[in-house]
Amino acid sequence: MPKDKFSAVWISHTSIADYLHCPRAYFLKNIYKDRSTGNKLQIVTPALALGSAVHEVLESLSTLPTETRFHDSLVLKFDAIWDKYSGKKGGFLDLEEEHKHKERGKAMLRRVMDHPGPLQNLAVKIRESLPYYFISEDENIILCGKIDWLEYFKDEDSIHIIDFKTSKKEETTDSFQLPIYHLLVTNCQQRPVSKASYWYLDFSDTPKEKDLPNIKIATEQILEIGRKIKLSRKLEKFACPHGSDGCPFCRDFERLLRGEGEKVGEMGHRDSYIIQREVLPASDEADDSFII
Repeated sequence: MPKDKFSAVWISHTSIADYLHCPRAYFLKNIYKDRSTGNKLQIVTPALALGSAVHEVLESLSTLPTETRFHDSLVLKFDAIWDKYSGKKGGFLDLEEEHKHKERGKAMLRRVMDHPGPLQNLAVKIRESLPYYFISEDENIILCGKIDWLEYFKDEDSIHIIDFKTSKKEETTDSFQLPIYHLLVTNCQQRPVSKASYWYLDFSDTPKEKDLPNIKIATEQILEIGRKIKLSRKLEKFACPHGSDGCPFCRDFERLLRGEGEKVGEMGHRDSYIIQREVLPASDEADDSFII
C-alpha cells in the first residue's frame, strides 16, 4: 500500500498506552465518535487540567528570545490561562479541590523561575505543530507526538529532549515515551539527539537524565505495536481483557456511552465530559496525560 497520511494508521505515545492497557479503551478514546457531534470523547480530570495548564505556560517560552523568557512571571501567565480549566471544565468537584491543584501548578512554575536551568538556553522548534513521520511507508503507519522542549547544544549542534512531568510519580522503566520521542526528533529534524531527560516539576529542581533508547530497537518495538493496532482496526476487534465487567481504563468511557457523564465543553475535536467520582488523596491521583 502506498503511503497516504489520510488513510494511514496514526500511533502516538498516548494511543499506544491506551491500546496496551486495554484495546476497548483504545477504541473508545481514539476511534469512537459521538453521532450527534462527530467528535471523539474525553474525560477531563484535575490531573489532566493541571498538566495542560502548566505545559501551556512552559511551552510558550520556547518561542521567546532567551534573554526575555523570564521577564514576565510564569505564575501570572498561569493565572491568565487557568480560566480555561476552572470548575467543571477541569474536572474539579469543588473549589477546594481546584484550589489545591492550582496552587500545585503555581509552585511548579515558581520552581522553574527559581531554577530555569535548560529553559534559559537556546531551543529548537520542529516546524509542524504535531510532528510525525511514516515509521513504515509500506504498511502505511505514522508515528506522531508533541515534544515538550528541545534544548539546543550549539557546541555539539545537537538536541536535548526534555519532557515536563506534573504528576507525583516517576515514569516507569518500561514506558515507550522516550523511545517514541527519540524516534520523532530524529526523523522530524536534522540535528542528532545527544541527551534526553524527564523534569519532575513537582519535586525536582533539575531534569533527570535518562539513557537514550536504541533507535533500531525502538523502531522495531513501536512498529510491532503499530501492526497490532492496525490489525485490530481492520478486524474491528477491541475487547477489554477483563471481559464485560471492564477495567479501570475503559470503565468510565463505558459510563459515558450509558449517558452517565456530564458534557462540560470541547477541546479540539473532542467533547469533554466529567464523571461523578470521589475526591482522591493527592498521592492517588492519576498521572498527567495528553490526548494526541
